[in-house]
Amino acid sequence: MAYEISLENRTATIDLLNKAGSKALIAVDGNKYDIDIMEVEKGVYSILYNGSSYNVELIEGATSRKYIVNTFSRTFNVEIIDAEAKYQQSRLLGHEHEGENDISSPMPGKVVKIPVRVNDNVVSGQTLIVVEAMKMQSEFKASGDKMVKEILVREGDTVDAHQIMMKLE
Repeated sequence: MAYEISLENRTATIDLLNKAGSKALIAVDGNKYDIDIMEVEKGVYSILYNGSSYNVELIEGATSRKYIVNTFSRTFNVEIIDAEAKYQQSRLLGHEHEGENDISSPMPGKVVKIPVRVNDNVVSGQTLIVVEAMKMQSEFKASGDKMVKEILVREGDTVDAHQIMMKLE
């Protein structure tokens, strides 16, 4: 099973390829490592690699996806990037590239509901469009009092990542 983690200013892919007892074969960004890992006390691990021993302490952070990782000489803030985190990052990236009055899909999905029409006046927080992606429905809401200028999709349409679905003014 592969995991993406954010470590300082980079993202790494870690894949557990094989595990038998305390021995494990992992891949970090495609590079393979044979390690021997053992939990010596709650949250503290001893890792043997290439004849060297490393002690690592994992402390759960503010959420179950965030950790503080302490080694002998350094401390790292680490976040596990799961599907929800990827979705949120994608959603934020999509809005950076579009105009503030454009409603765009952060990822591929299916339009399931459009409760507004062209020329409707909408208020802040009102649902404009509902898209289903990864078995989750996301409601896109008006960020302020605006008017629906153009609807570029229909219910049932499949949309691509960053596709503009609606324009407001």
